[in-house]
Amino acid sequence: MKNITFSADDALIQTARRRAEAANTTLNELFRVWLEGFVSQPAAADEYERLMARLAHVRAGDTFSREAMNERR
Repeated sequence: MKNITFSADDALIQTARRRAEAANTTLNELFRVWLEGFVSQPAAADEYERLMARLAHVRAGDTFSREAMNERR
């Protein structure tokens, strides 16, 4: 595992450490979880683009006004 160093406001770091402790975890573990999610975002965006390309032929059949879309039946 590689070590990295970040700079942040002291008060922000202390608050983050207290929140991590309250959640029975560490700031390092929270960062690892965040980093994994951050790295996976491009894959999710690519999947979305592929889905939209597959569904490009789908049409709603009409354009709807704001009033029509919010109409209660």
